[in-house]
Amino acid sequence: MSDSISRVVVITGGSRGIGRSIALKFSEENPKIVIIHYDEDESDSEKTLNELSLRGLKAVSYRIDVSFFDAMDKLFGNIISEFGRIDVLINNAGIIRDKLLMLLSEEDWDRVLRVNLQGVFNCTKAAIRSMIRQKKGHIVNISSVVGQIGNIGQANYCASKAGIMGFTKSIAREVAGRGINVNAVAPGFIDTGMTAALPEKVREKFRQQIPKGRFGRPEDIAEAVYWLCSDAAGYITGQIIHVNGGLYM
Repeated sequence: MSDSISRVVVITGGSRGIGRSIALKFSEENPKIVIIHYDEDESDSEKTLNELSLRGLKAVSYRIDVSFFDAMDKLFGNIISEFGRIDVLINNAGIIRDKLLMLLSEEDWDRVLRVNLQGVFNCTKAAIRSMIRQKKGHIVNISSVVGQIGNIGQANYCASKAGIMGFTKSIAREVAGRGINVNAVAPGFIDTGMTAALPEKVREKFRQQIPKGRFGRPEDIAEAVYWLCSDAAGYITGQIIHVNGGLYM
């Protein structure tokens, strides 16, 4: 595609799961990829970087907490200094701290909102100046089906993902005239480390609610994200693309 040659792609939460699949999908166009993660160790990010290296890509990884504005502003400044621009931002970093509301602490509420929603604000604000100067760019925020339908024991997580939907639409309106497309992808239940940790009985209960009869794959999300960042989706902005096997219609 015409806008994909040597694009600089920044992916938060890019070391594993959905983030890794997004990075590998973008590798098909030979971009420069920046992965941001906050794993306890570097093993997952090293694995992702190795996979990208085998594909001949220049990729770098930074371990940093997206919830701190000053740190992200400085990091994105460094990325722009090194690579000259940011063409694509994928806001994928997210955490869970699941508890029923009666048991949910203020600390768990704040932490999830800070990473999942404040982190999207921090990264978007830091990246968008470069895109405005370029008069071109793509931002895709990873929300969730539960931001639309809710889920028991996930008031904090659902609130953060619903907030991403509203944020996406607002920023899309602000920058559409600058050549920047802002969209969100809302995954359903996806086979990742997060869902693998659920008891099989719980997994089966969720599976029975999905018309397609299976959990999604990280690649399913990566395909939607990549398409939104392509010329084919050039007239699409401010949209929430649900990829959930029919769980929410």
